[in-house]
Amino acid sequence: MPSYLFSFRAPTDYEPGGVSTAEWGGYFQGISSHLEDLGNPIFSRETVGVTGAGTKLSGYSVITAETTEQAIELASACPLIQIGGGIEVGEITPVSPETMQASSSAKSAIG
Repeated sequence: MPSYLFSFRAPTDYEPGGVSTAEWGGYFQGISSHLEDLGNPIFSRETVGVTGAGTKLSGYSVITAETTEQAIELASACPLIQIGGGIEVGEITPVSPETMQASSSAKSAIG
């Protein structure tokens, strides 16, 4: 089953506690059978490039889902959405050590 990264993005004026612990608990309990890594909140952050006007990274989780559509459905219940935030959903693509080594070798041959 594919794994998906949920990158939680809160409004730029969001302060910890803007979503209650009970709301977060309810959300995570609702998707618990899909959680691979509960993740952690993010309190200190920097950005590189464009990261979405009006939002900031606020945390992540890793879930499993049968399809991208199911992952989006699971993300849609997140309480951050109700206060102007959102979730970026991305399928994680495993890379084997052999693939990484081949990539490094190819770069060395070119460079």
